[in-house]
Amino acid sequence: MTKDVIALTPEMPDLPTLLAGLYAGGPDLGVNTTADGAVVQLCGPDGRPLVSVEAPILVQVPGEATRLLGHAVEDGPVWWTEARASTAVAEAARLAGSFAGRLATVLGGTVWPPEAATTDVVPLTTDVSAIPAPATGSPAVDVLTATTAVVIQDRPLIAMTSWLSDALRSAATAERALQIVTPPTARLTLPLRNALRGLPNRWVVQDPERGYYDGLSGAVLHWKDGTFTPVHDEQGATRVAEAFAATSDSGDRQLILTLRTRHPADENLVLGRAVETAFRHLTGAPPAGWSTAEPVNLPWSSRQLTDLARARAPRPTWLVAVGHPDRPALAILRVLRTPAGVEEDITLALGYGSDESPPLDAVEELATALDAGHGLVTLLTSLRAARRDLTVPPSLEAPPVPVAFTLASAEAEAIGQARAGHPPLGLVPKRLGHAGKPALHYTLSDGTDADAWSTFQHLIRHLYIPRQTQRK
Repeated sequence: MTKDVIALTPEMPDLPTLLAGLYAGGPDLGVNTTADGAVVQLCGPDGRPLVSVEAPILVQVPGEATRLLGHAVEDGPVWWTEARASTAVAEAARLAGSFAGRLATVLGGTVWPPEAATTDVVPLTTDVSAIPAPATGSPAVDVLTATTAVVIQDRPLIAMTSWLSDALRSAATAERALQIVTPPTARLTLPLRNALRGLPNRWVVQDPERGYYDGLSGAVLHWKDGTFTPVHDEQGATRVAEAFAATSDSGDRQLILTLRTRHPADENLVLGRAVETAFRHLTGAPPAGWSTAEPVNLPWSSRQLTDLARARAPRPTWLVAVGHPDRPALAILRVLRTPAGVEEDITLALGYGSDESPPLDAVEELATALDAGHGLVTLLTSLRAARRDLTVPPSLEAPPVPVAFTLASAEAEAIGQARAGHPPLGLVPKRLGHAGKPALHYTLSDGTDADAWSTFQHLIRHLYIPRQTQRK
């Protein structure tokens, strides 16, 4: 298990400052580097890593420290230097706190969590030679088996940090599951929840009274054969943990847009414009920033985003974009190179309190703009009862309810306007955009009727199954 401590400073920690921080354990400890020099480790005399420090990140997006840590910082860019302390050694957490405290003292910053900050020298008194060495060289992974990489986190909000992104990528390459273990008080950010979706990866919640359960499905878990797996009853059914019971409805809502765009693969293509258009229509401003991990550190730039995706092609590129602090808004973007061109799979979530109304009346105008200029293929709009801050608790949440589905003009043309324009169940689509080649917008519900899923499934079968049959 590890303890995380973060120094937030207005200036970049230079080499002398980092060395001053690394002397938190006195001259008897050693220093090592890993991850091609991106991680510096404070080590015991035998080389055991005690504290791993990631290279500082300049976070230029306002509100990220508050969003992820609940820790406000002064306006302006902030350098985020994260240290992970091994809890296998008693002094390691204090070493991480002293390292971060020294950086903050020299550079005039703050430390999260505040109670961890110190500038004391922390001598190593534990006999580290008597403690088994970690089985993995990854600073994010606490337990490694033949089938599973386990990360144990005790932060209130677990984000898709570069630590975890690296652990997920390494686990996938080695055909292992990534399982993140947290206390029941922890929550996930949407990007991490999205990354853990689907087996064999899991969010494992450790209930101190009842054992382990899956934070996304509620399945009771146990450790068996080197991985967390469900506990089955005599009939072979999976049991659901009592702690996973749904909480009362606070009145908070999330508006969720799931869309796909498709573009010709040419040198003039600029990606991210569909995301930017959606943010502008629904929040009144473009995204505040983007990144390949959390914290989101780069100011919004569709051009830089495109350059990164082009450099990684034909491999897919996973990105996250966030809005400004006054409106919780977050988009997850996956760029794919396919035989049809370059596609963007986008999920955009926006949070609203009980006294706020999601802007459903803006969706038709947005769909028209996406179809006219941003290569829209399909757009599904949904509402769900969920937290305004867009975080995910380890308890049962109602699924989203479909509100509307938009079929882009080119997609409707490929299906056939006659068929697409006359779906079952009395649905009458509204024609958007050009009268001769319109996009079709199907209203499914007001966001409160769960039966809208059945209506949506009937619509999709009507639109797409005939095409699949013809291809066969």
